[in-house]
Amino acid sequence: MSEKGLIFNIQRFTINDGPGVRTELFLKGCPLRCRWCSNPEGLMGIRQPGIYRSKCISRKKCGLCEEACRHDALVFHRGKITLVDRQKCVGCLQCADACPSEAIKPWGIPMTVEECMKEIRRDRGYYDRSGGGVTVSGGEPLLQSDFVAALFRACKAEQIATCCESTFYPDWEEIEKVLPYTDVIISDIKHMDPDVHQQYTGVRNDKILTNLTRIAQKKKPFILRIPVIPGVNDDNRNIEATADFILKDLDNQVTVLQLLSYMRLGVEKYESLGIPYPMEGLRFNRRSFQKHVSAIAEYFNARGIHCITGTTEKEPQAE
Repeated sequence: MSEKGLIFNIQRFTINDGPGVRTELFLKGCPLRCRWCSNPEGLMGIRQPGIYRSKCISRKKCGLCEEACRHDALVFHRGKITLVDRQKCVGCLQCADACPSEAIKPWGIPMTVEECMKEIRRDRGYYDRSGGGVTVSGGEPLLQSDFVAALFRACKAEQIATCCESTFYPDWEEIEKVLPYTDVIISDIKHMDPDVHQQYTGVRNDKILTNLTRIAQKKKPFILRIPVIPGVNDDNRNIEATADFILKDLDNQVTVLQLLSYMRLGVEKYESLGIPYPMEGLRFNRRSFQKHVSAIAEYFNARGIHCITGTTEKEPQAE
């Protein structure tokens, strides 16, 4: 199989993105720019170096990265690597290959389907025992739909269950390539108002909602999530509109609705890329916010939508 994907992370033994124990592949490139995104290394569909200054041995004692870079793209401060000049960097990542201390992390590695399958097969026993399998996420994996379809076909040929976690912003033609080989769907509803959606994600939500409606008609196991962001999408009007959409447009064809409380994640990765953290100014009371999220879950359940806080069902308490 010659199809290649650009992968920025492979996470083993994950239990949060699909049933059972899973191997999760994160693919680079995303058309959205959600302000709360915790995977900024997945936004650009190109190879990128991530800089971790604290791990740098120093230019004087090492300097191997500088020798490897043919484009004079590395920037040093007080003898340690600080950032990469993105105007000069071509993404060859020879600097990362040369670095002995992992001060430069390669965000994005091209991998063939078979190379991915070798990683996936390592955990086959865990899938069989737990009802798990493989999840692709991102970024937006359906920007690489041909690769995902080829990978999922390979998984199905070996009876390995598949899950696609997507924004479902790509065109329907790209989604259709993957759906026949997908066992479980995971997606988000970030906001129901198209203008507010664009303000906080960079795109309107019309195409996403249309695609989610079409996916619900496929009757596949469908996990829907709301990343609950204080002051953005946690107001009563938006929550009620979201419930209306799930009940009417999706015909409540949702296995579970998961409320994911905002967490300040990925800050170090933003720094590694020289990108300001977009939610830097957000301040709120965590305890009050968690109570509010629980109340939102109660509202959805009262309307007949199976809703939980977090990604795992809580075990019933013994009486």
